[in-house]
Amino acid sequence: MRASAAERFGNYLLLAVFGLFALAPIVSIVTAALGPDDAGGGTSGFGNFGRAWEVGHFGTYLRTSVLVSVTVVIASVLLSILSGYAFGTMRFRGAGPLFYLFLVGIMMPTEAIVVPLYFDLRSLGLTNTFWSVALPQVAQSVAFGTFWMRAYFRSSSRSLVEAARLDGAGHWRTLWQVLVPPARPALVTLIVLVFMWTWNEFLIPLVMVTSESLRTAPLGLAFFSGQYTSGFTLLAAGAVIVGTPVVLIYAFLQRHFIQGMLEGAVRE
Repeated sequence: MRASAAERFGNYLLLAVFGLFALAPIVSIVTAALGPDDAGGGTSGFGNFGRAWEVGHFGTYLRTSVLVSVTVVIASVLLSILSGYAFGTMRFRGAGPLFYLFLVGIMMPTEAIVVPLYFDLRSLGLTNTFWSVALPQVAQSVAFGTFWMRAYFRSSSRSLVEAARLDGAGHWRTLWQVLVPPARPALVTLIVLVFMWTWNEFLIPLVMVTSESLRTAPLGLAFFSGQYTSGFTLLAAGAVIVGTPVVLIYAFLQRHFIQGMLEGAVRE
């Protein structure tokens, strides 16, 4: 049933209004970042980004964020594929309760676990290290990734799996050569989501590390804002610097991301 011209106009109008609400803060931040430095620094335009980069040490913070994000994405996606395959295709005792235990990791907010997690990691001598930032986020991401990949493997074509097993393929070969290649949209969606969540994580680095060299980009931006409370221009430039990598990743992978969100699985 085709929508009338009035319905289409109303839909586009509503989308345009929501689009303006979403874009207005971004446009205001970028505009402020390109304006004259209101703190009296004498810079303007793209010079504000260079000054914010130099004064705020964003090179160090971005390098730490890249290392943490890449480590978390690689580890959590690999573990999510393995656990999702086990829960989605295998039948074993305790699978149900164990899967619901994974779901607790999705429902449990970071604020509820960060303090006891800090003392646990401190007893192991891991606080103020790279792993104190990466490992908790791997655990959180695997919880969602297991749920996501389990849904994909449960809805994947059973005929492909059965044909592979008739050809003598074991679980390992069936997983990596039969099920994983068609799962590219679902995997790209998982990668983008995990990268975005890891990049934007603020509380775990704030609690776990004290060394400046281990600060991530959002945490570095918070400390940078404490140094420049009298001006907004350099803060806006720093915010644009911190947010740009996530925007670029999404822009590069948006087609696969949207396809994975809409489909998420290959069905018979």
